Amino acid sequence: MNAPPLFDEEQLRTPLFDAMVSLAESRKVSFHTPGHKSGKGISTRFRKFVGPRIFTIDLTTLDEVDSLQNPTGVIKEAQELAARAAGADRSYFLVNGTTVGNHAMVASTTGPGDKVLIARNCHRSVLTGLIMSGAHPVFFQPAFDRDLKLTLNVTFETVKQAIDANPGARALLITSPNYYGLCADIEKIIPYAHEKGLIVLVDEAHGPHLKFNPKLPPCALEAGADLCVQSTHKIVGGMTQASMLHAKAGRVNLDDVTNALKLLQTTSPSYILMASLDLARMQMATEGKKLLNRAIKLAEDARTEINKISGITCFGKDRAKQAGMSDMDVTKLTVTVSDLGLSGYHVSQMLNTRFDIQVEMADPFHVLVIVSIGDRQDDLNRLVEALRQIAAETGLQGALLPLDRVHPPSLDNRFAMTPREAFYSDTELVSLDKAAGRVSSEIVTVYPPGIPLLVPGEEISGDAIEYIANMAGLGAIIDGLNENNTLVRVAKG
Repeated sequence: MNAPPLFDEEQLRTPLFDAMVSLAESRKVSFHTPGHKSGKGISTRFRKFVGPRIFTIDLTTLDEVDSLQNPTGVIKEAQELAARAAGADRSYFLVNGTTVGNHAMVASTTGPGDKVLIARNCHRSVLTGLIMSGAHPVFFQPAFDRDLKLTLNVTFETVKQAIDANPGARALLITSPNYYGLCADIEKIIPYAHEKGLIVLVDEAHGPHLKFNPKLPPCALEAGADLCVQSTHKIVGGMTQASMLHAKAGRVNLDDVTNALKLLQTTSPSYILMASLDLARMQMATEGKKLLNRAIKLAEDARTEINKISGITCFGKDRAKQAGMSDMDVTKLTVTVSDLGLSGYHVSQMLNTRFDIQVEMADPFHVLVIVSIGDRQDDLNRLVEALRQIAAETGLQGALLPLDRVHPPSLDNRFAMTPREAFYSDTELVSLDKAAGRVSSEIVTVYPPGIPLLVPGEEISGDAIEYIANMAGLGAIIDGLNENNTLVRVAKG
């Protein structure tokens, strides 16, 4: 007797991709965009490198392949399959990454003057959503762990305090997991927020895989989130820019979400990106547990080997829980290198230029490695051996950087105007070292991870200025400043 399948067999379907392939193979004459006409007009160098077939599925809105703006055919079917796989009432394909998902979450649920409670480790795209909606942010802070040398995720106690201090707030937005894989306690936070009448929005950019393996933390929809956005391209099989927004009906008007995305997404979406979403959903729904088991084992084995290297550490779930976190995605490897007398930026450059290894991110004390379903044992072996060589050559020299110099500043809610008002105000450029007390009209972040240090409408503190200057001096990429990181745009007056 055959064993029953471990998944719903309809999840094997890929309606959008199948329609695209069928149309490409029909060899119809094309008098529509794109202008390269199935690759015939593409640069020869481009075609030689990627091959000819990819261009035959670079399509536009046609009867056979439906319309993202008003899906009634195969895109509608593909999004419905994604919703059932995710446990959502409605799912949306995104072709401008999780950025546009954050825009849509905020813009569809808040309006001018609404108060929104936001974890300060949010991505800059959340602030862009606030500029669109006119809502007023109230930030609350995740703690900085001095032993791990990084900013944690928010705790239930911190979120509860923010909710209790702001009766009448419209929505709560948290980021979980964060860039380091650290998870907020969404199973306690979301029910409490709902009890107090808030809509809960979750930036789950780094969690598109969580639903598909029980060894990973719970996903936002399972915990009751009203809207969550996931970067399918970051961890699973979507192509870059391909993300999904998942919605639960009830507290959120799904038509408002749909209409917001019609405003925010292009009318000429990439069908190649959307096909990758259709296929990535199928892959996770049918093979996700097996593929993620392998990725988890690769990551945990590498963590064990990295922790054998003198002067280098890589914390795991137990250490994360000791720091007060509810859970951790173990496929993230945060490698602490500062005891070698090197910054994370130095080690990232060494790995790249000497060992041909590119990491996801560096900060003053760490390099961050994402292990996904695309990695193989040889890849992790190369990483471990490269770290072993760097440590052997360097030896224990002690931290190069005083912790207090690169400790993220405590940023208070000192808003003189809303982000929308500040963005559209009359502005001027001033020297960063003379900007204390002025009102920022720009979003300033260290990128990655893109967490805002200055927010439009917020009074600029001396601590923030010092931190930005220190990070720029270390070689971090500062986004939002002008003229070699020396000028900042502020509201006049």
